[in-house]
This record gives sequence, C-alpha cells and structure tokens, in this order.
Amino acid sequence: MKIGIVCYPTFGGSGVLATELGKALANEGHEVHFITYQQPVRLNAFNANIFYHEVRVPTYPLFDYPPYELALASTMVDVIINHDLDLLHVHYAIPHASAAYMAKQIVKQKNGRNVPVITTLHGTDITLVGKDKTYEPVVTFSINESDAITAVSQNLREETYRFFDIRKEIEVIYNFVDVKRFDKKPLDAFRQVIAPDNEKILIHASNFRKVKRIDDVIKVFAKVQATIPSKLLMVGDGPERHAAEELCRQLGVDEQVRFLGKQEQMEDILAVSDVFLLPSEYESFGLAALEAMAARVVVISSNAGGLAEINIPGETGFLAEVGDTEAMSNYAIQLLSNPDYLAGMKEKAFQQACTFDISNIIPQYEKLYSRFCRMEPSK
Repeated sequence: MKIGIVCYPTFGGSGVLATELGKALANEGHEVHFITYQQPVRLNAFNANIFYHEVRVPTYPLFDYPPYELALASTMVDVIINHDLDLLHVHYAIPHASAAYMAKQIVKQKNGRNVPVITTLHGTDITLVGKDKTYEPVVTFSINESDAITAVSQNLREETYRFFDIRKEIEVIYNFVDVKRFDKKPLDAFRQVIAPDNEKILIHASNFRKVKRIDDVIKVFAKVQATIPSKLLMVGDGPERHAAEELCRQLGVDEQVRFLGKQEQMEDILAVSDVFLLPSEYESFGLAALEAMAARVVVISSNAGGLAEINIPGETGFLAEVGDTEAMSNYAIQLLSNPDYLAGMKEKAFQQACTFDISNIIPQYEKLYSRFCRMEPSK
C-alpha cells in the first residue's frame, strides 16, 4: 500500500505515534509518505520506503496568520496525485482532518478518485482544543466526513462521543511501543553518574504543559527524597519548566533534580530509572508511561483519562486521584523501600507493555487500511 501520514512533527505523543507507525509500516514493505511542515523528530534513519514532503507556507503581507491549512491541503493533493497514494491517515484532528477533507474533494474533482481518509484522535485535539467553540463545528464535520475514525483509548472514544455529535463508529486502536527498543540492560556507568551513592532514580517525561501538573512531580519527589535518598530526572521542556526549577529551589531539592531537556534516546535514560511519575490532569492514553513500562520502570500516575487502561494498580504500578501527591509519594516510598517488591512489579510492568508491542498493533492498522483501499467515488 501507498500511505500518506499527516502529523505534527514534534515530541508530542501524536507525532511520536504517527512517526513510529510509519516506520513500522515501511519495514513491512508499504510505501509511506510523511506530509508535514518539518521532518518528524523520530524520523532519524534512512528507509527506502519512506518519503518526506515538506509543507511550505508562503508568507504575504496581506496575511497576519499564514494559511497553513490551505498549504497543507494543497501539498496533500500534490502527493496523492503524483505518488498515487492509496489513502491518507491523519493524526490529530486539528487542522489535519479538515485539510484532508478539502484535499479529498479536490482529488475527486481532478481525476475522479475517492481517496480514503482515516482520522486518528489522540487527546487534546478532542478534550481541549476541539471543544473550543471556534473550532468545534469544523472538528465535528471533518471527523464525521472521515472514512474511518480511530481513538487511542476507550476513554478517548467515550470523551469524543460525549463532547461531539459524531455519527460514525469510532474504533479503538491502542497506542503501541517497540518493546525491543526499550528492553535494554542499564548502563552501570550512566547510573553511577546520575546516582553516585546508589540513590534511587525517579523520572518524569513530558512537554511540561499545565495539564502535566509538573509541580506535583516536584512535590512528590520532595516527600520521597525526605525518606529515601533519591534523584529525579526531568526529561522534556515547555512552559512550566521555569516554575518547576523555582519550586525545586523552594523545596530544597534542586541539587537532587536534573532537567535534561528534550531527549530522543529515552531508552537509555529509562533503563537506569526505578519509578516513573505521571500525575497528569488528563492523559488520553499515556504513551510515556507505556514506554517506561517497556523499560521495566514502575509507573505511579493519576487515575485520569486512559491511564487506568494500561497501568494496573498493585501490579504494574499505582493510581491516585489527580492532585493527591501524598498518596503518590507514599506509593513511591513503599516501592523504593522494598527491593524485592520493586523488582517484581518492574517485571509485571514489562509484561503488560508487551501486550501493547508494536507487533500486535500494526496488523490492526493494516487490516483497517485494507478495508478502504481504492474506494469507488461516491455519487
């Protein structure tokens, strides 16, 4: 199959998932065309079956805001026609689904082909941005006009039906992880640099937005550190970083916390970690938590969104109510003070991650694609 993938090329979950999906499909022999405004961060190795098409947005004095959606739709049309794509798979509804609808209509008018559009909903495109009255009518229309709709968790599926007038079936195809990539032996030298006195290592990774509740990560760690010698690795960057650094100083744990910025080689960092903290206000799925589990890191998270679908309390980790830093810190202390208990839960976390391995999920997308390839144009 010849598949066009439209996504945001950043470190966010939707972009990471879309890029890893495309790479896996290419490895299966499919021809994959990425269409976005810059090369995706995870698209970092050559594959003869992968093509990248940059969306260029001309700037004119007339426009205060460059019309990206129009440029994206035009680029989609160009790639569909010149590379004879079988379908478009767009990730994150805004503005990709509406641009895909426009591209589909143009292609139908130009050469009579009905190019299928599959839209995957990832989270904030539904739970935050999409609900804004400015965007809701377009989001609802473009999702309903998609030939197939998928969501990355049961929770997100339910939230979409709750907030939007969606008149089509939304299929759940879970996010996935490449277990082989994350199942690595920890580098002793690396761990020694981070924790020279054999401290425990906690970790958080995100885009440091308010929804991630970065201050809760710091508060939980401060309570843990007061009982068990520990280090905290903060991976990522975003608007809440400065406040988090200031909170570390206020709580007196700044010497035990390292802000590592954005990192592509998460497998090496997770390999030396013990506990992953994810106290988010909402997670449609929790891809970062799943990657941690694949690296045998126990997850302590909020009971928000789709997290309960992957993190099983008392087995792979623990769940607490949003904002309950006391419970989260107690769970962490309980784990880190009992090496055998921690080791057993790490293994269970790994086994749970294996059920979401890429080898189990990719065939679901291939089966979905095969239902729509080379559709006849509608009257």
